[in-house]
Amino acid sequence: MPGHHQSQQPFAANDRTQSPVPIDGVESGLESQYSQPTAFLPLADAAAVSERKAGHEHDAYPTDRALIAILGAVAVSFFLVFLDMAIMSTVAPAITTQFDALTDVGWYASAYQLTSAACTPMTGKIYSYFNIRWSFLVFFLILEVGSALSGAATSSNMFIVGRAIAGIGSAGLFTGMMTIVANVLPLHKRPAILGAIMGLGQLGIAGGPLIGGGFTSNIHATWRWCFYLNLCLFPVVTVAFLLNTIPEAEVKPHWRTVLGTAVKSLDLVGFMLISGGVLMFLLGLQYGGNKFVWDSSVVTGLIAGGAVTFLLFLAWEYHEGDSAMVPWAMLRSRIICSASITNFFNYGVMLVADYYLAIYFQSVLNDTPLESGIHMLPTTLGMLLSMITAGGLTQSTGYYLPMAIIGPCISAVGYGLLSTLSPTTPTARWIGYQILYGVGSVFGNSSAYMAVQNLVPLHQVPQAMAIVLTVQTFGSSVWLIIANVIFNNSLHDLLQGNASVIGLAPEYIMGAGARGVHGLGLSGPALQALLESYATSVDRVMYLGVGMAAGALVFCWGLGWHNILEIKKKEALRDKREAEVVDEGQGAAKKVTV
Repeated sequence: MPGHHQSQQPFAANDRTQSPVPIDGVESGLESQYSQPTAFLPLADAAAVSERKAGHEHDAYPTDRALIAILGAVAVSFFLVFLDMAIMSTVAPAITTQFDALTDVGWYASAYQLTSAACTPMTGKIYSYFNIRWSFLVFFLILEVGSALSGAATSSNMFIVGRAIAGIGSAGLFTGMMTIVANVLPLHKRPAILGAIMGLGQLGIAGGPLIGGGFTSNIHATWRWCFYLNLCLFPVVTVAFLLNTIPEAEVKPHWRTVLGTAVKSLDLVGFMLISGGVLMFLLGLQYGGNKFVWDSSVVTGLIAGGAVTFLLFLAWEYHEGDSAMVPWAMLRSRIICSASITNFFNYGVMLVADYYLAIYFQSVLNDTPLESGIHMLPTTLGMLLSMITAGGLTQSTGYYLPMAIIGPCISAVGYGLLSTLSPTTPTARWIGYQILYGVGSVFGNSSAYMAVQNLVPLHQVPQAMAIVLTVQTFGSSVWLIIANVIFNNSLHDLLQGNASVIGLAPEYIMGAGARGVHGLGLSGPALQALLESYATSVDRVMYLGVGMAAGALVFCWGLGWHNILEIKKKEALRDKREAEVVDEGQGAAKKVTV
């Protein structure tokens, strides 16, 4: 990936370390003076980038058509990434039926989340050292390759591989999108614009079931076009970025120099440790209760191995200091830690119900995929209105914490009501339940991003966002796997308990897939017992949602009661004072010279 190529000079470093120092509500100096992230790399000419000393803004923001084109491309990217995640909720039942692989349904979502979680830490380093625009486009291409493989899959395993590759691309896109927004907008404009962009992006999550249902129900298009759709919009985003320049927050080394010292500069050892640990831990969770019993040597070994590898990763990062993939000083930042843990729960809240509502509609209510998507429109409406409203409130008041508090409270109520779903739940009720879930699940999601973008120095935003997104994506994987374990184990036990009434073995019923429930030739009490087993299993998954919302509510308080409008004013005042001090110093120097 191309970088800046100018005359080179070393980056200075002092010989002492310091901890993060809060300045006017802004966490400044998250790297130590001794170990700057680029201390061992020659840099381009410092005159190539104009940046304020405070590190939170620069003077090269794009305007007019360039800004609209960049933000439009980011919005489209948000939409595609969220669509790629959410569309699985509707098409998964059809895919499990075609490949006769209901037990793989958890992999369809978790393979994507698993590789995304494993690769996200590295993306922060990549955006810190390489050109933002080209890095983003490479990750976008990886997403497209994964989508193409998923659409062309001839088996369940091939589909899972495609989802895993797409997850690698999404890891870089998430970090890139947040980095781009921070680099093209001044601090005080970010909340409203980010809220609007994420609101449009949420259409991907909310509209995923409808789009997926439309393709899946079409005999000519089929579910495969859900993934081919991404390929159609890739040229639009590519052209928008190629015709415009993304300003860089700091001077970057030449890309050949970074590749020449990749083991050190990109912390490849740390990447291998964290990716290996994440993969082992999530595989252990996925296998437990499905392919192997929980106390088997395979499951125990994978989970224990993942935990040990993660401890080794922490030890290595501490040894590397601030040149590590995850700088140790950032791990001690309260804002970054709180944002990470809050979104660890928040994104589980957003995704879990989306998947299992589709199963409820298609298996219990016998919806077609298209009907399922239509019946999930209340969630769409709630998500869209919630995201735009939250962004507007933050922009007008300057406070993001109230939204982070209110969101989990509403979603907990929504999940609690969704846990009462049954084969006879009236339409008006499940519409209302969905609206509450939709509003609450995204109302406070952007608060963590706003905290990081506004309270962390601009040149450190890529790595800070990578930390938040890593934990967030890891959480999504964990919660989806746990939800899958709860659903499968509950369904198997309930079917086993009702075997005398249903007259079919649990393994045979589950092998038919969620869409095959009504094709088993059952009727009367047997069909009623089967539908109640499915509905009860979905209800038990919703209990998990209540717990996740409670977790988000507990940890969001660590984001702090900061007003981003006041931070902007304080920064301006601080800069004015610093300029006055510099002027006074220059005046005194002239007098001495005279």
